[in-house]
Amino acid sequence: MNHLLRGHAPVTDEGWAVIDDEAHQRLAPALAARKLVDFEGPRGWEHSATSLGRTAEIPGPEGLRARQRRVLPVVELRAPFAVSREELRDAARGARDIDFSGLDEAVRRMARAENVAVFHGWREAAIVGIGDATPHTARPLGDSYAEYPSLVAQAVETLLSAGVSGPYGLALGPDGYTGVVETTEHGGLVVFDHLRAILGGPIVWAPGVQGAVVVSLRGGDFVLEVGEDLSIGYEHHDAQSVHLYLEESFSFRAVSPDAAVALSA
Repeated sequence: MNHLLRGHAPVTDEGWAVIDDEAHQRLAPALAARKLVDFEGPRGWEHSATSLGRTAEIPGPEGLRARQRRVLPVVELRAPFAVSREELRDAARGARDIDFSGLDEAVRRMARAENVAVFHGWREAAIVGIGDATPHTARPLGDSYAEYPSLVAQAVETLLSAGVSGPYGLALGPDGYTGVVETTEHGGLVVFDHLRAILGGPIVWAPGVQGAVVVSLRGGDFVLEVGEDLSIGYEHHDAQSVHLYLEESFSFRAVSPDAAVALSA
């Protein structure tokens, strides 16, 4: 029995399989950061911090010097939700149209929080996001999606000039992603296809991202380190519902901040 306490829930093995599968299907498209930065882990629930390989000098006993190791602690995120016991019974009967609206909302909030932490930071969790870490001046996107290829090409040129090789990926907030998909340039070329040709890598739908971020995919520049990967645990139940939660623990660090360019909204 681990800390998720799934064995205490009034949910069959088949029911857990349905819940886990639904969560996976909903999470996969929304976890944008994992498509563009290095993923390390999962290290397990017991993993508490990442060594930064550095120290800070602190006052020591008389006649002695003292240095304290610097670490980046993981942050735990939990999103509670509930599933109707009647819906779970119908799932056991073979129903396929189960109401997982609570799970949908939990997935949306968790994926958005992870994306925001990676791309924009989370001060309270000591996470500096890519947009704040990069030394390159943020470029304004403007209102015309047809101009995105020129702006992204300039961002790629900035990275090349800094000695940062490709391929490159682009994280776009939902509105920007939709606009890029729907827009064509003069001559009929779809903006989405033009951007992919410039980047040499993916364009990622990224809930929570404001504006856009161009990131090198050469590897080793940005690290999302996960203790416990996204998992579903049991909280309690009553006559009508089983109360569950979606949980993860992670840290993020920009090893080479110059390997990205932010495009501000």
